[in-house]
This record gives sequence, structure tokens and C-alpha cells, in this order.
Amino acid sequence: MAVWQLDDELWFPDPHWGEEDGLIAIGGDLSVNRLLLAYSNGFFPWYAFHMESEPHWYCPMDRFVIFPSEIHISHSMKQLLRQQKYQVTINKDFDGVIRGCSKAQARNEQGGAWLGPNIIEAYTELHRRNYAASVEVWEGERLVGGLYGVTLYRAFFGESMFSLVPNASKLALIHLAMVMDTIGGSFIDCQFETPHLASMGGRHITYDQYMEILKST
Repeated sequence: MAVWQLDDELWFPDPHWGEEDGLIAIGGDLSVNRLLLAYSNGFFPWYAFHMESEPHWYCPMDRFVIFPSEIHISHSMKQLLRQQKYQVTINKDFDGVIRGCSKAQARNEQGGAWLGPNIIEAYTELHRRNYAASVEVWEGERLVGGLYGVTLYRAFFGESMFSLVPNASKLALIHLAMVMDTIGGSFIDCQFETPHLASMGGRHITYDQYMEILKST
């Protein structure tokens, strides 16, 4: 097991040699080209911006994904969808979503916060170039939840989500899965398992399976 130091060249090491938690490299930058290379090979940056000055790159061998056709919609969520209390949109307010993800529950003030100014700037640039997308949940004119992530091939690499009202992020995820299922999307990469995502149909696949699906799209 090892962790590599990246330089100015665009490259990543073989992820099979990384740490058990998926950490494989430190350094480099958050340029569009490096991020595209990273996601094309299953890597993503994740580091505490209050404490660390360089990106930390992860590529777990155990991947947690949701296949769009397998999204689980609970009885209570079906009721909420029928009520049409909230409106769900795509790419209407990327900036609002990424900043909402950063600030919800005062996340950006916590020591381990990772969604800092550099990440916001980098992913906003990806969005400008059509490589990142957001899903917004509205209550009237108020943005009350959503999610954002990277879009490559036919996959969606989820980065973060937030809710200011109960179940807003679940609505965003359900909407994303339904749209992806309609257009033939391959999977939603959840990065790591959480009870919230597991309850909505997430499951584990190996890194090699993950890459086979990604590259076949």
C-alpha cells in the first residue's frame, strides 16, 4: 500500500496499490483536465480544506453505486411526489446548490469540511464546460435542497447534497435517477455508503466492475 505525490504532469498511479480507505495520491491541482482524467478512472478529490493545502485523491476498490432502474422510492416518498409540494429542476441554479451543500448545517465551519472555495471554483468551472450538473428542489421561489456532481460518459458522479426541509435531497436523488433511467444512464456513483443512500437502493460493486461499466458507455 502506498500514497503517491503528484506533480504538475497529468497522471495518476494504479489505484490497486492505494490505501485501504482508497487514498492513493496527494497533490496536483483541481484543473478541469486533471479532474476529467480523475473521474474517467474512478478517482475523486476529498480533503479538509481548513487543515490541508493539497488535494487528496481517493479511488476505493469497493464502490457504492445506485443503478437508476433500482432506485428505491418508499411509500412516504411516493406520497410526497404525488403531493407536488416541491418543484424539481436540473441545472437551474448550480451555484445555489454547491454553496448550499457547503453551508448547510454549518458544514463549512467544521474542521473536516472539504467543500471549500477551491472545490467550489473547480466544480463551477466543470459546470461551465458542461461536465458537472445540479438538481434543485424548490418550495416556491426558495431553494430548499438539491445535489450536484460530475457527468461523464453516461454516469453521474455524485459529490454532495443538502436539505433545508425534510426529504429534499431524497427528492433530488429520485428525480436524477428517474431522468437517468429514461435517457439510458449507467449509474450514480455515491463514493461511500451511507444509511441514507443504502435505503434508496445503493449497492456495492468492485472497482473493476465499476470501470467495466463506465468504459462500456
